[in-house]
Amino acid sequence: MYDKDKDSFTLMVRDLVTGTLCDKPRADRVSNISWAMDGKALVYIVTNEDRRPYRLFCSIIGSNKDDILILEEPDENIYLNIRHTKDFRFITLNVFSDTHSKVYLIRASDPLSRMTLVWEGESQVHCIVEHHHGRLYLFTDAAREGVCVNSHYLMQCDVESPGPKSWKNVFLEEPGIILEDVDFCNTHMVLILRQGRKLRLCSVNLPLPEKIQVPAHLSDFHPLDLPLPDHVCQILSGPNYDYCSSTMRFTISSPVMPDAVVDYNLLNGKWQIVQQQNMLHERTKVLYGNAFASSAGKLSSDGADLSSEDLGDCDWNELSEYYACEYYDVPSKDGVLVPLTLVYSRKHKQEGNPGLLHGHGAYGEILDKRWRSELKSLLDRGWVIAYADVRGGGGYGKEWHRDGARTKKMNSIYDFVSCGEFLLEKGIIQENKLAGWGYSAGGLLVASAINTRPDLFRAAVLKVPFLDVCNTLLHPILPLTAIDYEEFGFPVDHEEFLSIKKYSPYDNIQKDVPYPAVFVTSSFNTRFGVWEAAKWVAKVRELTQYDPERPVILNLTTDVVEESKYLETKELATETAFLIKMVNNT
Repeated sequence: MYDKDKDSFTLMVRDLVTGTLCDKPRADRVSNISWAMDGKALVYIVTNEDRRPYRLFCSIIGSNKDDILILEEPDENIYLNIRHTKDFRFITLNVFSDTHSKVYLIRASDPLSRMTLVWEGESQVHCIVEHHHGRLYLFTDAAREGVCVNSHYLMQCDVESPGPKSWKNVFLEEPGIILEDVDFCNTHMVLILRQGRKLRLCSVNLPLPEKIQVPAHLSDFHPLDLPLPDHVCQILSGPNYDYCSSTMRFTISSPVMPDAVVDYNLLNGKWQIVQQQNMLHERTKVLYGNAFASSAGKLSSDGADLSSEDLGDCDWNELSEYYACEYYDVPSKDGVLVPLTLVYSRKHKQEGNPGLLHGHGAYGEILDKRWRSELKSLLDRGWVIAYADVRGGGGYGKEWHRDGARTKKMNSIYDFVSCGEFLLEKGIIQENKLAGWGYSAGGLLVASAINTRPDLFRAAVLKVPFLDVCNTLLHPILPLTAIDYEEFGFPVDHEEFLSIKKYSPYDNIQKDVPYPAVFVTSSFNTRFGVWEAAKWVAKVRELTQYDPERPVILNLTTDVVEESKYLETKELATETAFLIKMVNNT
């Protein structure tokens, strides 16, 4: 149970037969748990007062004895994390610090037995171990023989002889293909692959054929490609708790289709949408999307009636009949091509539309390009919604992320500015009608872009932004982690301090220059301190040229907006109203 005041979780176990709470375990500050001994025991990790996961316990359900301490890490730089394999045969313990990462294997049938070291490598890497019929599979992005890799890869070894040197690659590396994720069930493994902008979802039968010597090409395993709609921008694996089921669930996202939760039958490749938001056609009560065209005619973009025979394949309830999705490669300041995605209404497309440019570019995270209902209000008013996949973000390999982090962070800002300039130069968006939008570290990106080119933007929305980078990293009031310093830099190093000082939004506000209208939202409960937003807004108001038609607004809440659907909807409506008023009134 989450304790909001302590910002931590308390662990208790309820007996579902009697409805009573068990005496053991009862623990505070629990970070994660895993079942063991066929549900007779619970293994869990607790954190210290600094929120560092440092102790591993085992509790026998129903026992009056104290929980058994399996491991304690006194080193302040070492963190613990556990998860169980999907078949519940093993528990994996990840031990990681700023210098190394290790993975240990614990038998779930005997969690108090000796742990086995199965993998070790450098710090800040992603490692997931799974088990299938006597084989261990490792999904990781760790360096190979000391050489950094550009994407994740999959390895395997025998469970009877595991060890850091026992792993073999499963697939041969193929140029241009990135393995984004892998999921397992008893009969198949499913791979999510990216080739440029195109995503691919395919299943491979398990166990792998003995006659095929690994590593081998993916095609040697005769993968079955699972059907996907056009313009897929993200595929997320569902919980898929039932290891014995050959049906696996995924969430399919697209800029022109509401998220679809889809069940795929891996035995025959057939699929079924189990949940998807329906959309209303503009101000009518008519449901629209290709899925509704098979049973009834629908309005086209120009109002004409279209029968289902004219629409071809109507299985996916996508909105591409109404909204177009286009792709461009935009040259940045140093000539690197930055992927730019545009979405607009076919009915309202014209020369000189207003536009909203989204960006994030941090932590190697993929930019959220999913269809979001709040953007429909802008699209139906003729706005162009643009997404700039700047360096520092994810989806194009680890090198793409590294080229926008630490001392190279300015690349992210140059990429974003170049995409904005491209939209105006090509006439896609009218001069003086471009707005920017950034969330969290994306707020840093947009605010830095405004400092670089304040004349480029008419308005901007910064949601819980990271604005005072230099001071926050020098004086970590916030619970910063090694990942934050890896991303933005270590200011104790002189070169990195100068780099941070160069892009930090608070430290680079231009004096006596007209700035765009800005709407800054923050909360007293946000991870990035509310003072950052307040300081930035105050300094912009003080230094920049005053214009009553370009207000700099600070919107603060005492609650976590994401915890309340009402507050979230209210904030989104306010942001949209702000953008329409600031941009459409020019």
